[in-house]
Amino acid sequence: MASVSDIKRRIRSVDNTGKVTGAMSLIAASKMRRAQNSVLEGRPYSQKIREVIAHLAAQPSDEEAGAQPLLDVRTVEKTTVLMISPDRGLCGGMNANLTRRVGQFISQHETPVQAITIGRKARDFMARTNQDLKATFTDLGETPLLIDTHAMSHMIIDSYSSGDTDEVYLAYTRYISTMIQEVAIEKLLPIAPAELTSAESVGYIYEPSNLAVLQNLLPRFIEMQVYHAILESIASEQSARMVAMRAATDNAHELSGDLTLVMNKLRQESITNELLDLMGGQIAQ
Repeated sequence: MASVSDIKRRIRSVDNTGKVTGAMSLIAASKMRRAQNSVLEGRPYSQKIREVIAHLAAQPSDEEAGAQPLLDVRTVEKTTVLMISPDRGLCGGMNANLTRRVGQFISQHETPVQAITIGRKARDFMARTNQDLKATFTDLGETPLLIDTHAMSHMIIDSYSSGDTDEVYLAYTRYISTMIQEVAIEKLLPIAPAELTSAESVGYIYEPSNLAVLQNLLPRFIEMQVYHAILESIASEQSARMVAMRAATDNAHELSGDLTLVMNKLRQESITNELLDLMGGQIAQ
């Protein structure tokens, strides 16, 4: 049975752990607020540019088919998944949920899948499961700018335009609320045209032309979707880390209380035994 000194050491260790997790929870809470604001401010633009592109792609046009490679719908023989994850752990089950869903997606996909990863956890998962890893990006930081993500976006654009891949998916963790984050796997390319009503399908005149507008908007669309998915992942990470560290702190406090109770009982038993020894000695005299 553990001695009083052993339990004291365990209590000090648990208390120190609780202090660390408490500090990490406070740091994550401060970072979470900034990340949440970035996500909520960017969502309307991300959703609107997707609607505009889908609507524009659905408009009848007499321009040469295939003039815009990012709109080409081809027979799917190769698939690319862009997986976005944190660089670090200690964020509850977020990373496990993401890797499990992506693993299921790859195993159930009928065509070969190659991966581009953002974040160390995604890179480690792809390497551990021997997937076809095309490129990896790490150390984006907690407040990346749009320009910081151009390399990933243009790698996807070049790969699809050149025919190296026939469809592209985004895999990331979408921020729902402080307590809820969900894994999202969304098709990024090819872009699905919107379903237009009879009134909408009469055809609009775009200046200088439909093709020119699409050629300028499509790269911006890819850049924005990738950037926004990264912001969603960062907000989810900080929220999950704050909740996980707060739970760890509460558990540390509870365990410290339980150990203190055990230690006090051992002390009481020790004192009682000493008193019984003294009384027994007095009676023997």
